[in-house]
Amino acid sequence: MRYRPISPEVLTAELTDRVAALAPGRRIAVAIDGADHATSAAGLADSLAGPLRVRGRETLRVSARGFLRPASLRFEHGKRDPDARYTDWLDLGGLRREVLEPLGDGGTGEVLPALWDPSRDRATRLPRVPVPEGGVVLVDGEFLQGAGLAFDFVVHLWLSLPALRRRIPDDDAWALPAYERYEAEVDPSALADVVIRVDDPRHPAVYEP
Repeated sequence: MRYRPISPEVLTAELTDRVAALAPGRRIAVAIDGADHATSAAGLADSLAGPLRVRGRETLRVSARGFLRPASLRFEHGKRDPDARYTDWLDLGGLRREVLEPLGDGGTGEVLPALWDPSRDRATRLPRVPVPEGGVVLVDGEFLQGAGLAFDFVVHLWLSLPALRRRIPDDDAWALPAYERYEAEVDPSALADVVIRVDDPRHPAVYEP
């Protein structure tokens, strides 16, 4: 693989250009896909919101963490089961129903920014937010590819396995087999529109085939 080193500032500018040019006049969903606590998926998504608004694309930020399933379902096999982390934690149906389907043709355009508060383990009861024509919804999270979620554009933050082992917090290291399974079964780099190597987040690099 060939990677082009890039500064975080130039990366934000390049991604802004790519996203702003997508489907003018239509609502779109953009995923920033990366391992929780080991990549800066949320930070990258945040950095795109302002520049996209300046470019005339109204933007709404959504985190997949707002669509985790209730604790009774996530932790049915224990709090540190990597297979459950991979297959059972994210409420795919809720994310599809409340975020992605409203953006599609014939959708209402009204998006629910979060469905579940995992820290309080209860529904958020947030109001829906209208996304205007031409608006962009930026969704950050892990394991967002390979599950049939209809994103219009996907950025995948990739780490080598040694870097992932270094970067993941000690209390989250039990999830490593889930990330290895995602890499082996889904090959997210092959599916994404843009792949960014983030072994060192201060010095990202963009994959160029």
